[in-house]
Amino acid sequence: MLAFQNITVRLGGATILEGASASIPPGARVGFIGRNGAGKSTLMRVIAGMLEADDGAVDMPSDARMGYIAQEAPAGSTSPLDTVLAADAERTALLAEAESADDPMRIAEIHERLNVIDAHSAPARAARILDGLGFDHDAQGQPMDSFSGGWRMRVALAALLFSRPDILLLDEPSNHLDLEATLWLENFLRSYQATILVISHERDLLNKVADHILHLQGGKTTLYTGGYDSFEKQRAERQAQAESARTRQIAQRDKLQAFVDRWRTKAHSAKQAQSRIKALARMQPIAEMVDDPTLSFDFPGPNELRPPLVTMDDAAAGYGDKIILSGLNIRLDPEDRIALLGQNGNGKTTLARLMAGQLETKTGVINKSGKLNIGYFTQYQVEELDRDETPVAHMTRLMPDAKPGAVRGQLGRFGFSGDKALVEVGKLSGGERARLALALITRDAPHLLILDEPTNHLDVDAREALVQALNAYAGAVILVSHDRHMLELTADRLFLVAEGTAREFAGTLDDYTELVLRGDDDNADRKENSGQSRKEARRAAAEKRKQSQKLTNAVKSAEKEMERFAQEIRAIDEAMFAPDKAAAQYAGKPMSDLMILRAKAADALEKAENKWVKASEALESAA
Repeated sequence: MLAFQNITVRLGGATILEGASASIPPGARVGFIGRNGAGKSTLMRVIAGMLEADDGAVDMPSDARMGYIAQEAPAGSTSPLDTVLAADAERTALLAEAESADDPMRIAEIHERLNVIDAHSAPARAARILDGLGFDHDAQGQPMDSFSGGWRMRVALAALLFSRPDILLLDEPSNHLDLEATLWLENFLRSYQATILVISHERDLLNKVADHILHLQGGKTTLYTGGYDSFEKQRAERQAQAESARTRQIAQRDKLQAFVDRWRTKAHSAKQAQSRIKALARMQPIAEMVDDPTLSFDFPGPNELRPPLVTMDDAAAGYGDKIILSGLNIRLDPEDRIALLGQNGNGKTTLARLMAGQLETKTGVINKSGKLNIGYFTQYQVEELDRDETPVAHMTRLMPDAKPGAVRGQLGRFGFSGDKALVEVGKLSGGERARLALALITRDAPHLLILDEPTNHLDVDAREALVQALNAYAGAVILVSHDRHMLELTADRLFLVAEGTAREFAGTLDDYTELVLRGDDDNADRKENSGQSRKEARRAAAEKRKQSQKLTNAVKSAEKEMERFAQEIRAIDEAMFAPDKAAAQYAGKPMSDLMILRAKAADALEKAENKWVKASEALESAA
């Protein structure tokens, strides 16, 4: 078991963690959750032994191998494949020793150990990991120096996964990945047989990989069971209970204060008044749930334009003499929500820049509405903000004719109200700088938002707020993101950028995920629709019958679960409102415990009902 007790860390005079404690079950997959600056990375570095805590201790099995991704991207003339293979230090050392050993006994020991650790299959395993992270066969043999920093960090991740540590520590592993590599990573981690601690703001990754959530807030840690959705429900219940307790406490304080105000000057009741004054002093106030301005996104609505906003007719785009995309035939209408799919390097950013007017067509035609106003967000805009200037100064420079109230109003839409608008950019967090960049590009109420990886610096709550803001936005959206949750909730059209062009993807995001994880090429959907032989048809029919039976069993199983949890809720209700009739397992339990048990049972019933609905719909579709 991995455990840490009373971890306290102070950095630069500020307390980041204070008394943080948790016990991680063996083999658990734990997602670290918390607002930016809550101390997630600090805690992970303490666990990894890279940072010494001011107080507290970390306990783990003495023979446990811990793996933490390198802080610097690997470089040099070594290939990605050789870099990953070198991460298995024991294999590398044994192979080197085998080259020089002359003692027959030692040579035998070396080869026996190489067989035990399955060293001979290592190149194939390393190649599969690299392929999953986007390196094809040719790329795996190129020198590291030929890759960008983001791709070299993928190699660092591949090396960590290849080394198979007993405790795997991952700090934002999907930051340098595209959607395709992120989907592969999720699938890999789900089957990883060891303890995993992962810091991630990817809601889907946390739901599919994590079976525990460690929430960091106010320097403390709370461990929840289940994935992110389960954590959200449990946290909401706790917040509701805390708010209810706060309301009751306020009423109690008012009652005590009223007594004191009325009777403290009366001789016959002075003693009782003093007693209540002491009670007031001992009563620790329960903090009020406050709105977080860092969750503020409010895109100004554009004026209406007649469709189409943009049309492309056999258009091509590229750089210099090199054509990146061709044969583009795309129509974009107001309120369209388009997600661009495809591996990094296939041309998603090229298509976005062509739409934004930053690139001219090489051939073909692109037409845009004459009054079209476009807001284009990229990570470069975040990085290029002047660190010595304030949000007000940035916005004023871009809105020179606007009144101060209008400048402040636009900043306020994105959480920069009051003194926050006067803080130097260099003192803002990455998420705050991203919000400022979004405020700047939307100052003129664009008809079209083009967002290229807008969530890289945003935590889970901020991403959810951005999703809601995009859904409320009245204009069109083109989105490039590796955050599947965001794509699912905002996009209604999918375009696959691959093989030098972009075409509309007829399936859903689930269909695309299946293609990626199955390893099919970009033409897989067309190949599947080509004719089948009779043998293949018989096999397909048998598979359909097998799938139908599985779905029937799933419906029956969900029905049994629904009945079981419904009975449990009825028993808890009886224990709450008719204690004399309570079942043995609930008899004598406090009301607060019964409420928690009922909430858990209700949550389980809802999940069972969702499974029943999903299985029933699938069974009906398969009929």
